[in-house]
Amino acid sequence: MGVNASGDGTDTITIQGTKSIKGFEIDNISDRIETGTYMIAAAITGGELYLKNTNPKFLESVIAKLKQTGSTVEEEKNGIRVRAGKKILPCNIETQPHPGFPTDMQAQFVALLCLADGKSMVSETIFENRFMHVPELARMGADVKVSGHTVTISGVRNLKGAPVMATDLRASASLILAGLVAEGTTDVLRVYHLDRGYERMDLKLKSVGAHIERIPE
Repeated sequence: MGVNASGDGTDTITIQGTKSIKGFEIDNISDRIETGTYMIAAAITGGELYLKNTNPKFLESVIAKLKQTGSTVEEEKNGIRVRAGKKILPCNIETQPHPGFPTDMQAQFVALLCLADGKSMVSETIFENRFMHVPELARMGADVKVSGHTVTISGVRNLKGAPVMATDLRASASLILAGLVAEGTTDVLRVYHLDRGYERMDLKLKSVGAHIERIPE
């Protein structure tokens, strides 16, 4: 665009201002957190999804943990294919700055690990008070306990549908993921949080067989 910028690959980007810039075209990269959320959707439901127009290089830490839980993740042309394992295996997670495990995938993995065959621990090192989805998952029958910056999850066989409250963007996604496999009906309230990070999530899930509807509160 004609801007004098330097520092790519370092801790500091230096930009020299200019009075005019030129137009250009670029393809936006895929949203790694949206991709990761749908990867969890495949794993938690025991299904298989092909996620197109995404790049596994953005998700290496997430893919590594998903494989630990028993899912198969394969890179295909212009996308990723996720196949759930025969059962969900427990694992331990600690959120870290990029390229470590992203804090924005923590809530979704907690939902997955609620159904794991064993005990898992998830530590949140990036944000304070980011386990507000945990008591809502407990309302659905999850065995989850928070101590400081760590939640301990003892996997249960089934979750049960319940009215739950979405407290933030990623909590919204985690409760929807839990609702996909819960027995009965799950009502997720305050989903306006969801729309800040996902485009038509309900319609995308419905297109692959989920029983999900957006209704007025």
